[in-house]
Amino acid sequence: MVKAAQGIGRFSDIGVAVGLVAVVAMMVIPMPPWLLDLLLVANLAFSLTTLLATFYVRRALDIAAFPTILLVATLARLALNVSSTRLILLHGYAGQVIQQFGQFVVGGNAVVGFVVFLILVIIQFVVITRGAERVAEVAARFTLDAMPGKQMSIDADLNAGLIGEEEARARRAEIAREADFYGAMDGASKFVRGDAVAGMLITLVNVLGGFVIGMAQKGLTAAEALQRYTLLTVGDGLVTQIPALLMSTAAGIIVTRAASEGNLGSDMTGQLAREPRVLQIAAGVLAVLGLVPGLPALPFLLLAAAFGFVAWSMTRSPAPVPAEAPEEPARPQDGPEQLTELMRVDPLEIELGYGLLALADTGRDGNLLDRVAAIRRQMAAELGIVLPLIRVRDNVQLSPNDYVIRVRGVEAARGTLMPGHYLAMDPGGAEGGIDGIPTREPAFGLPALWIDESRREAAELAGYTVVDAGTVLATHLSRVVRLAAHQLLGRQDVKRLIDAVREHSPALVDELIPDHMKIGDVQKVLRNLLREGVPIRDLTTILEVLADRAPVTRDPDVLTEHVRQALAAQIAALLPVRDGRLEVLTLAPRVEQRLGESIKRGEDGTYLALPPGEAERLVRACTEACRRRLDAGEEPVILAPPLVRLHLRRLLEAALPDVPVVGYGEIPAGIEIRAVGVIGDED
Repeated sequence: MVKAAQGIGRFSDIGVAVGLVAVVAMMVIPMPPWLLDLLLVANLAFSLTTLLATFYVRRALDIAAFPTILLVATLARLALNVSSTRLILLHGYAGQVIQQFGQFVVGGNAVVGFVVFLILVIIQFVVITRGAERVAEVAARFTLDAMPGKQMSIDADLNAGLIGEEEARARRAEIAREADFYGAMDGASKFVRGDAVAGMLITLVNVLGGFVIGMAQKGLTAAEALQRYTLLTVGDGLVTQIPALLMSTAAGIIVTRAASEGNLGSDMTGQLAREPRVLQIAAGVLAVLGLVPGLPALPFLLLAAAFGFVAWSMTRSPAPVPAEAPEEPARPQDGPEQLTELMRVDPLEIELGYGLLALADTGRDGNLLDRVAAIRRQMAAELGIVLPLIRVRDNVQLSPNDYVIRVRGVEAARGTLMPGHYLAMDPGGAEGGIDGIPTREPAFGLPALWIDESRREAAELAGYTVVDAGTVLATHLSRVVRLAAHQLLGRQDVKRLIDAVREHSPALVDELIPDHMKIGDVQKVLRNLLREGVPIRDLTTILEVLADRAPVTRDPDVLTEHVRQALAAQIAALLPVRDGRLEVLTLAPRVEQRLGESIKRGEDGTYLALPPGEAERLVRACTEACRRRLDAGEEPVILAPPLVRLHLRRLLEAALPDVPVVGYGEIPAGIEIRAVGVIGDED
């Protein structure tokens, strides 16, 4: 049997092609009654087989060819209708199958047969087909709406390393197949409805045509013509509508079938009869109805007894849990591994409202994931760190157009986008105004406007900087990553960086680690550098300085200052040096003295013990001086003595996160320093 099935499978494509050609030929070529009988029985058998096959389908995609099967079966039934109509009207005889359906099934009564035929058509057209069509339409819509979220989930799992590239491709293909299937089922349901309408029209045409032919050409009386042709037509309608009803039922089962681990029969019996009390109540209701005067007691009491016996058997039979006990090793929901997974915090993640999901959906030209990958490459090239995988997921609790960027599970930034619009910002030289929705650029808080596509070109010609919503989000993410780079650098990341240096400078690493510093000590220094935006790409130089200074001190703040002096060229590249000259703001001598006196040493190193009021006045003075530089169109830079530089930077970090604070030894010799303001000299 297996070999025979394999042999048939090898030629299945040829068989299907020949069958489709034969279906078309049936509509134009007359066929003998015996062949029509064979094809009618084959149609019935095929419909029954399809219906039974749907009972054992666990997922709709297990029978993905069903929409095409439905179309081919509908076309075949219509071809059989045409062939049988030709035989009925030409010869008054269309084979034994149609005749016996007209004689035996409806007792030779044309009126009864016609009523039965109409009932079958109504059941198929009004109940099953319309319901299946609606379910298919809703399923197709929900499947398409859910595609972006599913695609994002796959991409997030891929970025997190939970799945491989092959599995990700397979999941994406399955999502696309599922959407295509339900879309095709939505259209295929129209074929079933059209088949029911065609069946009614063909029956009406056959009755009227047979009545005319019987009286005009066969010499029959009106009663004889009506009896003969109506009976044959009803038999023809029944023998084709019963398979159509089976196919409609199969279509309804497919579109209403949810994913399951069992077949339809086991699911129905297991879910409807799992609770004995349900059968007990049903048995009681049937018994009461059997005692109602006028109702036949036998069928009610018989079914009540049957239901009661089954319920009693279920309560008496032992539960089948022991037999399955070896297959149940542990409760997965209580396992420590599952709880640990729930406790895991992603280093960096983006949450999107459902209105922004298209930005991450590659199927809808979303390029957010590509931008995220580009940001990771950019941070590696500029800062010298390898960012952890950035998780992108949806959050239904957000407003549709909102997004949240989280660092270590804590919200670090939030913004609102307008999909389909562009953000227009005035860089300072824009001419004229444009119409738009006022807003602020989320990364830097600059005033901006949301404009639609039609105003984009005009805004660019006017001198505005125009970017799309995806670029706005990517810029905001890049900004957050730069500010939080020190939080994202873990010990494991530092170990990987040191191992990379060890490959070409093993003596350097062996001298420093572990005799003088541990991985955690190096991590503190690198974090101090990243906290101020200093790249750590030149890790060899950093480790050289640490190897020289670590035998003297292990204070990470002091070591950081020594490293910064060695990286003077890299730091200067980040400063607004023009024509070899750097304009800076300096501290008044008394401010420098007061800061130096306020530095105290504790168990964990040095700290600034400045009274709150005095610290607030210093921050306000620095802020005013920097604001004046910004108003003049210049980037502010504060120059401070090495001993107080780090503490002043930490004091100003919250108020002036983008203002660099540099020490005297961090400016290369070839750069001229020009003081353009003194902080603290106005008091």
